[in-house]
Amino acid sequence: MTDTALYGLAVIVSVSIAAQWLAWRLRWPAIVLLLLGGFTVGPIAGWVKPDELFGELLFPFVSMSVAIILFEGGLTLRWAQMRQLDVVRRLVTIGVLITWAASSLAVWWIVGLSGTLSILFGAILVVTGPTVIMPMLRQLRLKGHVGPILKWEGILNDPFGAVLAVLVFEALLVGADGDATQIALAGLARAIGVGVAGGLAGAAVLVPLIRWYWLPDDLHAPAALALVLGVFTAANAVQHESGLLAVTLMGAFMANQKWADIQRILDFKENLRIFLIGVLFIVLAARVQLESIQALGFESVIFVGVLVGLVRPVAVLASTIRSELAWRERAYLALIAPRGIVAAAVASTFAIQLGEADIEGADKMVPLMFLVIIGTIGFSGLMAHRLAKWLNVADTSPTGYLILGSHRLAREMARMFEERGVKVLMLENNWNNVHAARMEGLPVHHGNVMTPNIADDLPLQGIGRLLALSSSDEANSLAAMRFAPIFGRENIFQLVPEAVEPRNLDHPSSPRHVGGRYLFDGESTYSRLMARLYNGQHVKATPLTEQFGFDAFIEKHGREALPLFYEKPEGDVVPFVAEHETSPAAGLRVISLVREAEPTSAA
Repeated sequence: MTDTALYGLAVIVSVSIAAQWLAWRLRWPAIVLLLLGGFTVGPIAGWVKPDELFGELLFPFVSMSVAIILFEGGLTLRWAQMRQLDVVRRLVTIGVLITWAASSLAVWWIVGLSGTLSILFGAILVVTGPTVIMPMLRQLRLKGHVGPILKWEGILNDPFGAVLAVLVFEALLVGADGDATQIALAGLARAIGVGVAGGLAGAAVLVPLIRWYWLPDDLHAPAALALVLGVFTAANAVQHESGLLAVTLMGAFMANQKWADIQRILDFKENLRIFLIGVLFIVLAARVQLESIQALGFESVIFVGVLVGLVRPVAVLASTIRSELAWRERAYLALIAPRGIVAAAVASTFAIQLGEADIEGADKMVPLMFLVIIGTIGFSGLMAHRLAKWLNVADTSPTGYLILGSHRLAREMARMFEERGVKVLMLENNWNNVHAARMEGLPVHHGNVMTPNIADDLPLQGIGRLLALSSSDEANSLAAMRFAPIFGRENIFQLVPEAVEPRNLDHPSSPRHVGGRYLFDGESTYSRLMARLYNGQHVKATPLTEQFGFDAFIEKHGREALPLFYEKPEGDVVPFVAEHETSPAAGLRVISLVREAEPTSAA
């Protein structure tokens, strides 16, 4: 038995990581590959049987995992951002009510569930799971307000949707209309009160522990994890399903307080979230009984189509009336509403209790919910990228540069990028350099990379790379750490630190684990580049031909010229990096630091 359990757990974790890696390599939606992986190891191959593997711990494990995911989502919420997104408030109020009513009517009319079960099923369907939305947003660089709206809606809808479903379930069991309404309103008040109190209490305990150094640094994340699970469990004990709301608010309170640094918690929780989402989706898909879904009939497929193509667009249209959103943004929001783990867990729990009460049609709830999850995730996963491209609401291939620093060399590089139509933005905290950049008409943002949440203040549309060129090696490394989760480590570039021995980048003094890819030739520290500028060198471009290739360029200029970038025919500008040698082919341009007097082509 122990060997079988270990085998099942190993398969789940391995397939989860493999699916996400393959999605990264192929640039496919990770959710789709996770579902396919779960189907393969579950109902198709029979290698994993979650109910037998986890037993009675399955739903507690799912619930606690979702709690951790929602807490991590809460850590990314900013009240200031919420105040700018009135659409979110309408989506989680007007949108939820419309989705509830329309979904209930549709499942009653199309699928044939009883009125009681239809109302309950519609209440479950108001959630738009962050377990699906968050991985999608990581792959899509959505422009404007679309990304924040989907994030806020998904994170808030999950706890509120779970509470709503529980209250409807309890009210329907009572049966009498007056009593049902009274129970629902009282339960809603208790859930909100318990959620707010639990979130505040959790944050009130954790903040002093961190602020007054009562916890060592390496215990910040473990203590936060333990406290999250404690708050979740305690809130659920007082009011069923209020734990999700409590941990979400706890994360939001932690994110918006100013007294304790939560960066270590953020780093740990982000990695844990990615792991848990992968595992949960493998487990979710492996539980699916394909026979029970096939037995639902074609009308269930029509119901899923109505959810995607009618219910969601109507809810979004009603929630965005008189908003400042463009029609493209509204259209994208109207077509993206995948359901996830919480919907499956709540439906499974209710189905068991309704089955024990001999409620007719209860056996259809779980397979129908899985069909909704598969359909909405499949549509959103496969179409999110295409819709974003067609509607022009995402940076599908952001090739621009964020430059840390606006000193003389940074300005020359920024001007070179702009001349080639490459998006560029400089980040600088020195007002003299900011003023010089603005006098030259170059885009610059005054700010400090050490400021918490600095990325939220930057207009990063069209930008997908970092050039850390400041005079501070520490600031360069910190910028690399801050922007690696946004751009990806492969797109983070920084100058070689002064302490690193030239061309010995594997030396222990080279802090590669906290920085980006070293730029240019392995000797390009800030001081050496400035020395080149003071000696009369400038950024220039040289076209490569069959007669004058890169080898001829190097032979002609030798160490007098420092290759910085090479420009591809389609206009993309790629930096030279010290980790491997690059020999651009004929037809490209080499952009380098050379003396003004050297015979080079016009940039």
